[in-house]
Amino acid sequence: MKIIVSGGGTGGHIYPALSFINYLKTVEPDVSVLYIGTQKGLESKIVPENGIDFKTIDIQGFKRSLSPENVRTVYKFLKSVSDAKKIIKDFKPDVVIGTGGYVAGPVIYAAAKLKIPTIVHEQNSIPGVTNKFLSRYATRVALAFQEAGSFFPSKKTVFTGNPRAQEVADLTDSSNVLGQYGLRTDKKTIVIFGGSRGALKINTAVVEALPELAKKDYQILYASGEIYYNDPEFSDIFTAFNRKENIKIVPYINNMVEVLNDANLILSRAGATTLAEITALGLPSILVPSPYVTADHQTKNAEALENAGAAIMIKNAELTGKRVVGAIDSLLLDDVRYRQMAESAVREGVPDASNRLYRVLKDVLNGR
Repeated sequence: MKIIVSGGGTGGHIYPALSFINYLKTVEPDVSVLYIGTQKGLESKIVPENGIDFKTIDIQGFKRSLSPENVRTVYKFLKSVSDAKKIIKDFKPDVVIGTGGYVAGPVIYAAAKLKIPTIVHEQNSIPGVTNKFLSRYATRVALAFQEAGSFFPSKKTVFTGNPRAQEVADLTDSSNVLGQYGLRTDKKTIVIFGGSRGALKINTAVVEALPELAKKDYQILYASGEIYYNDPEFSDIFTAFNRKENIKIVPYINNMVEVLNDANLILSRAGATTLAEITALGLPSILVPSPYVTADHQTKNAEALENAGAAIMIKNAELTGKRVVGAIDSLLLDDVRYRQMAESAVREGVPDASNRLYRVLKDVLNGR
């Protein structure tokens, strides 16, 4: 079996693709995979590091306002379709999968025009512009959120979940990972992070909360982001509270999957990949959606979990140190509420997401 995968720009488009590729290699040992991305995107670093063949095309997104730059974007799209066709004809894939981001546009479009079966995977509850456009041409649209179904042709859609969920769910041994951060394994632990680069609003609220959190019987692992960890506004405070027995502040958590497997609760943004991971683990969450994303999709992601009883949502503008402490206490100090939320999170999880997407792939290949 030969497969082309395309998706990029942010980790939310890349990591689900990598998770599915890893799964494919276990069920189709002879599979040959080519990943198409951009040179400027995060995928140009991450994909080759994972030992996957990688080729690039040149593409950029449209401006949301009238702009002369959009003329250049149209030219780049047309050229990138031509470039993608050359790569596809040379590789001769059985199927092409797109996981979002601008780069997936010309790749899926080119494959469809070449009569090659295509699958678009949508990670968010509100689809991006690229996937909505591609749904006209794709053979199937796989959804990570049921709520996204209303944006696509119903005959093409199928709910699969996010492949990242299965990778997390299949992890069986976290090997005392909290101990690596100087924390105890016999205490309830909340993990707090604001994405790979951190989030100023979450940092500010956590700094306000630290004096109260230092008094708690539970423990806190907080990833501030490199920028804020070394920022004079925060660094002295972080250093002081890092001396507390129940608090550990780090710039970045590079083994997040293992850490989440040992955690009891998280406070984070509401990116699709994070939500896939925590629901696969049945982990209650406090979600602070980023207001700086397309179509406010993180709020819709968070609302989907909150409505299911699997999370507490706090709006970015309403986040304070007091709200942080109150939300954590309401779960870690109330075993009944915590257990109910954990059960709801499990119900929302899709721990067999890669297997579901694989079945879609087989159906597409068999013309079903």
